[in-house]
Amino acid sequence: MTYFIFAGDMLVMLFMVVLVVWVFWRSSDKTIEKSARIPLEDEDTDA
Repeated sequence: MTYFIFAGDMLVMLFMVVLVVWVFWRSSDKTIEKSARIPLEDEDTDA
């Protein structure tokens, strides 16, 4: 049972890594930069 859970965890991790690589290759640098700044600018509520 432990091996089954471990194998499932590894498949989920592989999926997440493939997703990150796919997004990195398919998106422009401007889009990635804009997305990366979201956590840094989420508290700017001057309006």
